[in-house]
Amino acid sequence: MKRALISVSDKSNLIEFSKFLISKGYEIISTGGTYKFLLTHNIKVIEIDEITHFPEILDGRVKTLHPNIHGGILALRDNPKHLETLNTHKIYPIDMVVVNLYPFFNKLNTGLSEPEMIEFIDIGGPSMLRSAAKNFNSVTVVSQIEDYELIIQEITNNGNTTLSTRKQLAGKVFNLTSAYDAAISSYLLQSDYPHYLNVSYEKVNDLRYGENPHQKAAFYVDKTKNGAMKNLDQLQGKDLSFNNFRDMDMAYKVVNEFSEIACCAVKHSTPCGVAIGNTVAEAYQKTFDCDPVSIFGGIVAFNQEVDQKTAELLVPTFLEIVIAPNFTSEALQIFSKKKNLRIIKVQNPLADTIEFVKVDGGLLIQDTDRSFSSDFQQVTHSFPTKEEMEDLIFAQKIVKHAKSNAIVVASGKQALGIGSGQTNRIWAAQQAIQRAKEKKTKNLVLASDAFFPFRDVVDTCAENGIKAIIQPGGSIRDNESIEACNEYNIPMVFSGIRHFKH
Repeated sequence: MKRALISVSDKSNLIEFSKFLISKGYEIISTGGTYKFLLTHNIKVIEIDEITHFPEILDGRVKTLHPNIHGGILALRDNPKHLETLNTHKIYPIDMVVVNLYPFFNKLNTGLSEPEMIEFIDIGGPSMLRSAAKNFNSVTVVSQIEDYELIIQEITNNGNTTLSTRKQLAGKVFNLTSAYDAAISSYLLQSDYPHYLNVSYEKVNDLRYGENPHQKAAFYVDKTKNGAMKNLDQLQGKDLSFNNFRDMDMAYKVVNEFSEIACCAVKHSTPCGVAIGNTVAEAYQKTFDCDPVSIFGGIVAFNQEVDQKTAELLVPTFLEIVIAPNFTSEALQIFSKKKNLRIIKVQNPLADTIEFVKVDGGLLIQDTDRSFSSDFQQVTHSFPTKEEMEDLIFAQKIVKHAKSNAIVVASGKQALGIGSGQTNRIWAAQQAIQRAKEKKTKNLVLASDAFFPFRDVVDTCAENGIKAIIQPGGSIRDNESIEACNEYNIPMVFSGIRHFKH
């Protein structure tokens, strides 16, 4: 008679699966809570200490770590010496191991104390899974509930699982335990830069394709922490794409630079409009006016609840996504008329502390750019007005999210021109100024993500009526730019912090 060892924290679908195994001639061995659960549902089951001849000890910390268990799992069925050893020690082979782990993943970020979290570190479960996975030639290992149905089908059709299936199930085990161990390691080390990189991500779903139709893609969530793009509540619309996720992430990060009511429109991973308003509707209208052409087919983010008036302004324009922390019922009713428009409610605050960049054969890791200057240096004879300084700070918060070389021209807390992704700074400045002057010619200020290598940006600003400038400083030719500003009586402020975004 075959034996299956079952020890699970998640007991979903377990009764049906256990009854099936018994109907196919399996004896079931079980532990602790699983044993009691099966008994209460009238499932015939052997308690683990009948196999180990040793009671569970240390409040259940030790129950399956025993030769009678691991010997029964690991013995090679085609090795006479192994079989002889089993016979000598009266160890019975175990043909199937069904284990899902203590819910360490689920308990992270729930406010539990360290001693409480430690008790959710599973030891016996991973040990049994790894033993069974190593011996996949003979043992079926089940670490995911969704695989119950596959096993039922194969045993029904073939009398046993196939070798190829057992190998796949074994691979799933090591995939799971590596992520599980990575989450535990991250929790204990509390370091973004350990000697070995700990990553613990779970696939949520496959995406239709990546940046282009010929590229495969999938969306994974971090198992160690929450974040804005995790546990999104999609209220309506088509499935999200690879590009949707990237653009949403950027747009939501931009609006969260501000404590004021803010709106950001993103197209192709670049902000095309950002504004602050006294109301959500005003913030959106100002954002739309920044670039009414590029916003078509774009993504719009808010840092406040979207109301009916804002929804009425949004629906006439073709948009891919509207993302916000909340929506009024009246707004949702208006959006419901546009079935393909994706409405995304964010459940979690921003949480990323590091970001990854894949290179061929390696991975670059850096801190996320959460910094912003609190020490502005007035470097020219003339100083910006209070309103100009507010616009400079506003523009500087946007420029850090635009691709370098990046320039933002703003006025009235509205980004009127964004020049980004240029190979030199003067082109970015010319692009931003030109776009801004299509809408407004007075009271314009300019922000740069990095220092001016030459005075040419200042000269261009003077030719086009820019009233104030903010930049990090740090060039060997800073004095040339400062002297140029003094010649033109343009106030310039150094922020001291560069914001390259390559």
